[in-house]
Amino acid sequence: MKEFELIERLIGGLPGNTQVVVGAGDDCAVLRWPDPAREIVFKTDAVVEGVHFTSETAPERIGHKALARCLSDFAAMSATPVAAVITLATKGIDAERIERIYTGINALAKRYAVAVVGGETTSMPSGLLVNVAAIGSVESGKAILRSGAKVGDALFVTGELGGSIEGKHLDFEPRLAEAQWLAENFHLRSMIDLSDGLAGDLRQILKASSVPGAELLGSALPISRVARIRAKQGDLAKPAMAAALTDGEDFELLFSVAPSNAVKLLDAWRVQFPKTKLSCIGRLVDRPGIWLRDATGMRPVNASGFDHFSDSGQGNP
Repeated sequence: MKEFELIERLIGGLPGNTQVVVGAGDDCAVLRWPDPAREIVFKTDAVVEGVHFTSETAPERIGHKALARCLSDFAAMSATPVAAVITLATKGIDAERIERIYTGINALAKRYAVAVVGGETTSMPSGLLVNVAAIGSVESGKAILRSGAKVGDALFVTGELGGSIEGKHLDFEPRLAEAQWLAENFHLRSMIDLSDGLAGDLRQILKASSVPGAELLGSALPISRVARIRAKQGDLAKPAMAAALTDGEDFELLFSVAPSNAVKLLDAWRVQFPKTKLSCIGRLVDRPGIWLRDATGMRPVNASGFDHFSDSGQGNP
């Protein structure tokens, strides 16, 4: 199959929405942006074979992950995604695999009313890369940043942490609904999605907000059942607590609020999202560094999160 034949086949199934004036098939997509009270949010992200998935990964899961990573970043800023373009680079054309990747992309896009309005196909020497660039909006002045945290804030995290390599990193659902509900009902000081591990991403909030440190309560960390099981698999297995602190690609939300809102938030959350865990895991402090309080006392957390360019960096294939 030739490239343009494949593009024609893919275009026919792409989801749209009411803001699309011109979709896939022209030199550019054209979107209608009627609301001057909203600001534009723009994001790009990529998944790479051998780093984020393997050659054996089901194509639908690859497509889902490629778009879901972008949507998770929209959630972290309480933004609403509107449209996406896809760049796909591969060695040769495996039409069935590519169409199944788009099946995964399109299914997730339809759930969140995201139009897929075009993109690019190109060749590469080996492997597969799928890049998603997405555009959306947020109410003017209401984007939740990493930089608004304050000493004393309570720290919260959605869901469970650790062990995402067993499949969650391919199948997670971006927390868009939860983030938008939080933004509408509570004054969040800061927020980030956990793509590079709790310890690493918490440091991003501390740095952006010029807050010296954080204290985490070990018993409050929502360690996943998978992480606990993996911790028992041999002498070289990562301890469950370490997995919760450092495993990448959990794609949960980490956010801070004023301590006076903590109890009210937890109570309201249980009513609104009874099937999704929310945990208050600690607080921001004036003491430099990240500290973990457990049964042995208080100890520093020196580990950081995933780094694509570190000597030991590994993704979740």
